[in-house]
Amino acid sequence: MEEIRLNKFVASCTDLSRREADRIIQEGQVSVNGSITESPATRVTDEDTVRLGRKVLSRRSILVVAFHKPRGVVCSRSDERDRRTIYHLLPYKYHHLKHVGRLDLDSEGLLILTNDGDLAQKLTHPSKKLEKEYLVTVDQNFEPQVLLQLVKGVHTPEGQAKAKFARRHSARRMVIILESGMKRQIRLMLETLGLRVTKLVRTRVGSLTMGELPMGETEELRREDIEHLLTNPPSKKPSA
Repeated sequence: MEEIRLNKFVASCTDLSRREADRIIQEGQVSVNGSITESPATRVTDEDTVRLGRKVLSRRSILVVAFHKPRGVVCSRSDERDRRTIYHLLPYKYHHLKHVGRLDLDSEGLLILTNDGDLAQKLTHPSKKLEKEYLVTVDQNFEPQVLLQLVKGVHTPEGQAKAKFARRHSARRMVIILESGMKRQIRLMLETLGLRVTKLVRTRVGSLTMGELPMGETEELRREDIEHLLTNPPSKKPSA
């Protein structure tokens, strides 16, 4: 019988990340076989009775879905301005899933949704340095110095920001790779450099690409796909 840490067990049974599971365990909200256990490192199996409050926890099947988000919908369950959200487009069977990170209203591309809080934490924690790749179209031709400046760093109104990698794709398009970033980072960097983004598409997370997934459609990920999500491809050197 496999033994796992209590915090991982709790995260696998709920929508909580492992850090959030640590907190509720340390607050004394979790019991194992009738006894409050405040150590996230406690080892449990599926034969143990684990409760969160009065609710008995049991591990759910992990579900991870790739979604090709269209432009014009927000990454939210509801919107105070009554705009359409991704959940208006997702099949009802996926409405319990949480989106991992977000793409803003005017952006499109690969978005991951899951019921695994632990996986969501791994995908978003800055220490993991997971790459996100974007194909960006701007409103005018740009000089090679723009790409070099993106990698060197740009001081935006929200603070210093930089790309891990940037290269020209065509006269008005570029590929940009981020490891972690602030809200609307690519748009802010390019605006600071005098360029306006007219289209922004996320094409890859980790080593997982969007491939031929049609806009507005979903695809359930297999174990090997999830492994690709959690690893970066071989590194590329900055290029103009």
